[in-house]
Amino acid sequence: MITVATWNLLHRVHAENWDEDVPRRWPDEDERIAAITARLAARTETVIALQEVSGDQLASLREGLPGRTFLSFRYPRVPTPRTGRDPLRDRGEHLVLLVDGPATAVTEESFADDRGKGALAATVGDLLVIATHVSGDRRRTGQLARLAELAGPETVLLGDFNTTRGTITACLGDGFTVAGFPADSPPTRPGPGRGFIDHVVTRGVTAGTATVADSGGLSDHNIVHAGITPRR
Repeated sequence: MITVATWNLLHRVHAENWDEDVPRRWPDEDERIAAITARLAARTETVIALQEVSGDQLASLREGLPGRTFLSFRYPRVPTPRTGRDPLRDRGEHLVLLVDGPATAVTEESFADDRGKGALAATVGDLLVIATHVSGDRRRTGQLARLAELAGPETVLLGDFNTTRGTITACLGDGFTVAGFPADSPPTRPGPGRGFIDHVVTRGVTAGTATVADSGGLSDHNIVHAGITPRR
């Protein structure tokens, strides 16, 4: 069995543009970045998928986690501050796979209808791992269909799907399973109208129950964890 996790870190520009609480809790972005790096350094999962990773955060992770394998994909779209305030040295936005051990990049792409969302795929042993961030509107249908095309016989998809378990299952089609959460689980994205939108999805392997760890106010998303077991 291997363990996996997914966490949307909340890019600082998106946080300020959408008036999230995180910038008020962490007015110094360098301090938040360091705290996120420390939180991830303490995680023990084999594979961690990260979304909304700024260039500043990626540099901090590379420096703070020297023993991990990093795979990253920078989106063509670069977030633009609406207020004119720019707290980052590198505003680029990345999908990241953080692996404890060897990993081989397979593909990276932004979705054709959203240049700030996409997929990053790699092999970890016999498993294909896909980190993804899906749009939160009707574009998700085509994007989920594209993820199904990218998937191999033994695949785990990790990410912020911006929708519910039922919608993902319906759009991906037969053969895919979305890990469930305990009945008393906190949501993956707290707040009114948000709920469970970060998921562990599998094909050809089995995921245990997904659990949610509080991010401590570092992001507007919590951390999702699960164990993955081959079916053969």
